[in-house]
Amino acid sequence: MLEAPRLTIRGGRLLDPVSRLDRVLDLHIAGGRVLALDAPPEGFRPDRILDARGQIVCPGFVDLCARVREPGDEHKATIASEVRAAAASGVTTLCCPPDTHPVIDTPAVARLIHQISKRHALARVLPIGALTQGLEGQTLAGMAALKQAGCLVLSQADQPIRDTQVLRRALEYAATFALPVFLLPLDPDLAAGGCAHEGVVSTRLGLPGIPESAETVVLARALVLAEQTGARIHFQRLSTARGVEMLAEARARGIAVSGDVAMHQLFLTEQDVATFDANCHLIPPLRTAADRAALRQGVAEGILGAICSDHQPHELDAKLAPFPETAPGLSALETLLPLGLRLVEEGVLDLMTLIERLSSGPAEILGREPGRIVPGAPADLCLFDPQVNWTVCPETWISRGQNTPFMGQRLRGRVSWTLFGGRIVYESWRVGAHPA
Repeated sequence: MLEAPRLTIRGGRLLDPVSRLDRVLDLHIAGGRVLALDAPPEGFRPDRILDARGQIVCPGFVDLCARVREPGDEHKATIASEVRAAAASGVTTLCCPPDTHPVIDTPAVARLIHQISKRHALARVLPIGALTQGLEGQTLAGMAALKQAGCLVLSQADQPIRDTQVLRRALEYAATFALPVFLLPLDPDLAAGGCAHEGVVSTRLGLPGIPESAETVVLARALVLAEQTGARIHFQRLSTARGVEMLAEARARGIAVSGDVAMHQLFLTEQDVATFDANCHLIPPLRTAADRAALRQGVAEGILGAICSDHQPHELDAKLAPFPETAPGLSALETLLPLGLRLVEEGVLDLMTLIERLSSGPAEILGREPGRIVPGAPADLCLFDPQVNWTVCPETWISRGQNTPFMGQRLRGRVSWTLFGGRIVYESWRVGAHPA
């Protein structure tokens, strides 16, 4: 890996949610870390100066759910392709769910993902360890070994644990190793065969529905077990108003639980399925406008402490069948920031809160030290222009998966530079930098 250069970021608006820093200052970087704010140390000579006037400088984003498809599904995407998309999106850390092929249920698979991502060195890819062997929901995985191999959390990805006794033991075992457990609250029997929210739209279209109770039933069971076992559970990709309400009630009672939401759930609703756009075939499904409003409120109030991309790149053929037969999921890394900025424009969040939900909030859920803009902190940084308008189009899309319902839309806000360990891993062609 090349040595990190000495950099000066000139005139940017520095936003750090942890220290509540919000000032226009120069920022100086050396050895992969923040060296100083405002005035440079005596004798400091940067190798490059980045002109960040009119731009935001903030900690790099942490994405709690982004599939990179490797190992096993390289026809959809690879670690190489998706960390390039992550770097272009200001994401410096992304979590890979364990439903790879083979499943991340052994140290060998976890180490393989670490090795490949380090070879490309564009973003930090954190493999999530499987809670049960093969994600089959029966035999517990070797949690201690997975933790030693660098898995910070455990998960079943989108696979259920039907047996409540197995889930209880898994939570107890995870708690002994202080490993958080990520769970998708979705009952496999209530959701069986469904591809859209069970409601007026699915009924009119003749699509099999997934009821709200598919989320809340699993949520209720897990909340009871979290209280009993003392395990730290993080609920991923909540989609219903009732789910947010249940999470808020549990947190108010002191239960160690948290939750996140996928960015697209804060914009799209069941109405977007009406055209049978297969890019809107998602799990959990797009819900009602009332659910969307509750999710937005949950993010604003901190009940949902993180916003993830739920990035799921697919090859073209995966979205060409009739709607119920298509593969669920959308490619979402590159729309994460601009859609977040739309929340700011619409008054849902202020800019500092958005940055918090994309950086320090998810880092704390992982149990990692959150990114900061203070001397000595690692220089994992995102620099973006909040005023740049751009059109989502295949020609400039970086992820291998082009399956996004936002294709062709005009968005505002785009990353100019991304720094990972003090190295420039992405630089937009729209901006320039000159030698010092």
